[in-house]
Amino acid sequence: MCPTGITNRINPSEEILLFVTISDLDVPELADYVHLTDVALRRTLEVERGLYMAESTKVIMRAIQAGHTPRSFLTAPRWLPDLEPWIERACGAADGGDIPVFVADEELLRRITGFRLHRGALAAMNRPELPDPIALLRQARGGTGARRIVILEDLVDHTNVGAIFRSAAALGVDAVLVTEHCADPLYRRSVRVSMGTVFQVPWTRITQWPSSIEQLRAEGFVTAALALTHDAIPLDTFSHSAVCTASDSKIAVVMGTEGDGLARRTIAAADYSVIIPMAGDVDSLNVAAASAVACWELRLPDDRTE
Repeated sequence: MCPTGITNRINPSEEILLFVTISDLDVPELADYVHLTDVALRRTLEVERGLYMAESTKVIMRAIQAGHTPRSFLTAPRWLPDLEPWIERACGAADGGDIPVFVADEELLRRITGFRLHRGALAAMNRPELPDPIALLRQARGGTGARRIVILEDLVDHTNVGAIFRSAAALGVDAVLVTEHCADPLYRRSVRVSMGTVFQVPWTRITQWPSSIEQLRAEGFVTAALALTHDAIPLDTFSHSAVCTASDSKIAVVMGTEGDGLARRTIAAADYSVIIPMAGDVDSLNVAAASAVACWELRLPDDRTE
């Protein structure tokens, strides 16, 4: 495979590394990387092709650490030294071996992708098969089972999805479930905003929502819908109740779409409605900010210091 040429260089161990240089935009090998700024198109293309994009060396590193396999890499020359150890870990060779490593100057990269690459590196990764939700929850926490989970109902903003995963990873959430129409956690913007933590927190899609709340209930989970309802209880009151403080408590906090919040059917099916009390005549927090507050307040009893 050689769209426009081969670049070689000698690494510190005096091994000759070969990379595919790009000087022409119109080569079929770059098909995975075009139209990256077209969200609607990529939403279809990436799933159909079984791929997702990892942007920046740090995100690529976390994807590889999670065991995901690359299809190809696309980078600028100055970022190759940072990327090579991870290429070697994933592919068995610092130049990718059978996996192409495309190299182009940064202006050409911008023309290929439609934006300026963050730290000059992208990888097209094979999309892993999503596990069954109940199997995922049972396998969490080293096989002892999930205790704290977040459910995202029909969020549309990839930035919010990525931010929620970052909070979930930082605040000890065991798993995230997303509904069928929720934005893709593996979309490039979600992955980037999450700083690659989407690869750290186990997640999958849950179907037949909200009827599938019954499956969670059968696994011992109490569901708390974050919703502005007349009978909602303050988050801190809920977190200090026996439901949350019991040594075997299992809590699923459910968060809704940015505009309308949770569906009425979801609120009706949940065990509790919970609110974050607001001051200053503010109705509510952005869903990403609310997720951080809720994940912190609902952390496991053993993680509390008071």
